[in-house]
Amino acid sequence: MNTKNKIIALITVVMVVVIGVNFYKSNNSSNSTNISEPIKIGFILPLSGEIASLGENIKDGAVVAANEINQVGGINGRKLELVFEDGKCNLKDGVNAANKLINIDKVPILISGCSDETLGAAPLAEQSHTIILTPVSTNPKITTAGDYIFRLIPSDSFQGKFAADYLYDTLSKRKVAILFNTDKEWSVGVKTVFEKRFLEKGGQIVANEGVTSESRDLRTTLEKIKVSQPDVVYAPTFIDSGIVLLKQSTEIGLDTQIFGGDVWDDAKFGKEAGISGNGARFSVVSNRQNPQFFIDAMSALPGGKDINAYAPRAYDAVKIVSNIFARVGTDTEKIKNELYKINNYIGIADTYSIDNNGDLSNAQYSIKEFQNGQIIDVK
Repeated sequence: MNTKNKIIALITVVMVVVIGVNFYKSNNSSNSTNISEPIKIGFILPLSGEIASLGENIKDGAVVAANEINQVGGINGRKLELVFEDGKCNLKDGVNAANKLINIDKVPILISGCSDETLGAAPLAEQSHTIILTPVSTNPKITTAGDYIFRLIPSDSFQGKFAADYLYDTLSKRKVAILFNTDKEWSVGVKTVFEKRFLEKGGQIVANEGVTSESRDLRTTLEKIKVSQPDVVYAPTFIDSGIVLLKQSTEIGLDTQIFGGDVWDDAKFGKEAGISGNGARFSVVSNRQNPQFFIDAMSALPGGKDINAYAPRAYDAVKIVSNIFARVGTDTEKIKNELYKINNYIGIADTYSIDNNGDLSNAQYSIKEFQNGQIIDVK
């Protein structure tokens, strides 16, 4: 070997050694970071405003799951950290919360609450390949919101049909007046599905009134509904406007069955509606009976005494995501693929199977009723 070739060979050896050392250091540094840093899950929930109590209950459900995981060593030795942002149940604040969680907190996954929050966050999540998993959002638009968007609660494509079938078939109602919130994606979505199904069954829509969720004087609207002489009022409203609806219906003598949707499953609703709510019913996704360990753990938290339908699903969401983290890490492509594989996962609230759209493939509902400020099951 001549001198020139010897020099080239020596340089090659040195470069290989340097690259190898740097690779080793990089891997060691990465592994050290992974072990020491927590794995984050971002949350966009309504933590202020009219349904803050609902959002806090969902938050508590998630905290119970995270506490359990961290008490046994976390995820492969890494602590699970939940980062909460207030989406205020609207599109704008949902976008702001998602932007902060994705770009500043660098979370691989978002767990969202209201349909407005989810739909606001979805475009940014899709662009950044960040997962959204919602145990709350039911608006039908979420089905086509993107490849990274999943939910652990049935679409209102199910709930709207269920409500129409229940009113028409079980309660034998033929004429319905609809009152909904024009500014809330959930309300518009479930109302649209209900209306289509009720008409298909041969029912009649005798009034169709839209009001904002901030409306506090519904008397004129309710007088119109009263004049239309409906057999039932279908009112998938938010909480505060729903409370006003029940109280002012009593005031004007609208003595007609009133039927709402799953957002009404909040202890605040029954307490504030009082006796004005007596007999009003609503549909809500069916959960299994809450296990005692969950009831005890929720009761120990500030807002966990009255457990709504979403809190145990938030618990299940954290457990599902954590199981996936343990298997594939925080690579969102791998997480996405694992979520699509979910089939008959048994949680505390439900057994979950995900379809090709990221939706639950199964849905069952129950009926609840207000009586003297309490929410009771209708047998």
